[in-house]
Amino acid sequence: MSENHLPEVENCEFIHVHEDIVKRVEKALPDDETLYDLADLFRIFADSTRIKILYVLFESEMCVCDIAQLLGMTQSAISHQLRALKQSKLVKYRREGKTIFYSLADDHVVTILGQGMEHIEE
Repeated sequence: MSENHLPEVENCEFIHVHEDIVKRVEKALPDDETLYDLADLFRIFADSTRIKILYVLFESEMCVCDIAQLLGMTQSAISHQLRALKQSKLVKYRREGKTIFYSLADDHVVTILGQGMEHIEE
């Protein structure tokens, strides 16, 4: 699909296409790479272990040992998931002596989690 022209639909069963709406939405539609990146971001949220970790960090900054204890998982499993969350820029870390503390990366992550919880509780 080009940025300026949607492919023509063969044998379209629609009687009337609202050209003005289609053109307006086409201009607003992000490019494929941006949409791919967005899909990748949401894929990270598709794992319940990562969601648990994010929610724990929503409540408090914690180290791997604390998260592992709280979730009843191994430190290795938590570290593996934290790596994916760091790569997706959803968590950040800081070092205090030999201990590394993890927290949510920014207010966007807080908002996504908060709105997600609000949505499912409606």
